[in-house]
This record gives sequence, C-alpha cells and structure tokens, in this order.
Amino acid sequence: MFLDFESIGESYTRGGYEAVRSAQPSDAHAYFYAAVLAFGHNDFVRAAECAVRAAELDAASLLYRDAAVHLQRVARDGKQSVYVTGEAFGAFIRGGGNVPLYRNTSAALRSVYGEYTSATLLDIGVGDGLALLAALNESIDRVTLLEPSAPMLAITSRALAERGISAEAIHGTLQEFVRGEHGTWDLAEATFSLQSISPEERPALLRWLRAHVPRVLMAEFDPPAYSTMYAPQWVSHVMQRYELGLAEYAADGGVVAQGFLMPVFFGYFDRSAARTNYEIPIDEWVVLFREAGFARVEKRLIYEYWWAPAWLVDAQ
Repeated sequence: MFLDFESIGESYTRGGYEAVRSAQPSDAHAYFYAAVLAFGHNDFVRAAECAVRAAELDAASLLYRDAAVHLQRVARDGKQSVYVTGEAFGAFIRGGGNVPLYRNTSAALRSVYGEYTSATLLDIGVGDGLALLAALNESIDRVTLLEPSAPMLAITSRALAERGISAEAIHGTLQEFVRGEHGTWDLAEATFSLQSISPEERPALLRWLRAHVPRVLMAEFDPPAYSTMYAPQWVSHVMQRYELGLAEYAADGGVVAQGFLMPVFFGYFDRSAARTNYEIPIDEWVVLFREAGFARVEKRLIYEYWWAPAWLVDAQ
C-alpha cells in the first residue's frame, strides 16, 4: 500500500518506526519524510535510498538533491559534526540572507546605543563580533565580551583593540559567568545566542540579568511551536524553509549545503545528539523576560530571514 506524507506521519505516531520502516511512499514528499524518519532511527541505508528516490521524483528540489548526497555519505562514513568545515560555516554566515540579517541587527543595536552618551556593555555570545563590531559607536565606553569559543573571542578582542576600545574578554558560557560575577553594566546584548540555553536554565539566568543590567537587547528568531520532533507539520515546515535557505547558496558548488546546512537540517531530527539550540517563538521570550522582572518588554522585526523572522526584544 502506498502512503502519502500525512499517512506516514499517522502510522509513525501509532506504531513508531517499525510501522513505517517498510512503507511504500506515494510521492517525493512522502519519500523524503521516510528518509527523515529513517535517519532519526539510525537506519542510514534506507534514509539514503529514500532521499535518492525523492530527488529522482522531484528533480527541482534542492533539498532532496542535497539531502541525497549528504545521506549517502552518512550511510558510508557515519554522521558528522554540524560544523563540518570552517570554510562552510564562514561562507554561510557571511553570505546569503545573513548579510542583510546582520546588517539590520547591527543597525538595530546601534540605534539603541545612540540613546546613551556613555554606556558599558555586556555582549553574551559575541562570536567573532559580526553583529557587535558594525554596531559600535562612541557611546560605548567599555565592553565585556563573553564567548565559549576561544578562537572567535580572540578575533573580536583583536578587532576591538585595533579600534582602541577597552574590552574585557571572558572565555566561557553565561552559565559559568554568573556563578562568580557580580558586576553591573548599562546594557547587555545577545545576538542569536540565548537559544543555546536550555529552557530549564533560562528563568534563573534572566533574573540574574535583571539584577545586574537595567536593559537587555536580544536578537532571536521566531519559529513556530511544535509538539514532537517528527510531527508532520514540523517536518514539512523545516523542509519548506530549507528549500529557501539552500537556494541562497545554490551557486557555491555545495560548500554550504554539504558542509553546514545539511548537517544542521538533519540535526533537527537526530534523537541521539545533544541539542545545541532550543528555539522558541518570540512571544514566549517576551513572557520569560516579563516573568524575570523586566517591566517593559518590546519587540521589533529585524529581518524576514529564510529560516524564521528575526526580532529584537528590548527588555527594561
């Protein structure tokens, strides 16, 4: 019996992977769903076979094509890290929709800095400074950089030193930082970094920020809520979004697709891997900030990014 996308989801919900492992999908969409489920249950050979068949049935889909290449490699060599190559991530973050995303993010931060004549800043998860460096102006007197990646922290530190900006560079996570830190700042910001903090840890960390910083700026994405990892609506949503993302890098010969985007895509459906992000809808973040004691919490759209709209939350 041939099963369409929704029927595969219903069968999986009722009987788990055994109920769909030998299913005959009805079309490319259903074959790809079968590939996702097979990957999630470490049945890599079937995952590759289903993705290849999906690509054959719908040659126009970049997702099916790139997933087939990726899953054939996984079937042969095993799973790889999300950051397969530094080259791939570098090309991703400084290309495609990330260019206007970070340009708009920096502009949004800079507009807030302009409200101050003199301010101290805590940047949480600064990375290599892509958002911070383009935002800085003369209003910021001192910067505290917090970043768990030592190489990225070094890049940002050097860039600030070259500008003559006073900065304290701290290697570590926010969770580690708050255990012994009692300083205060005028502003704190986190650009696409708080998503890495687990839901259980967020309330206490936001309360700590409320006690040490009068104003927090957070840039994050606004994905839809979903019930389970393999819910048909969620899988379909991620598929649709990644078709858009892959199209932005279609001319690079597969560098970003194979080196970064495909490992990230299948990471959403990997039951065996530790999660690296816990994205939630932006309105849930607004509630969390209010519950932490911020009296005024506003949000404004930064950019309609391919994965999800990006917003700036301004909590005071």
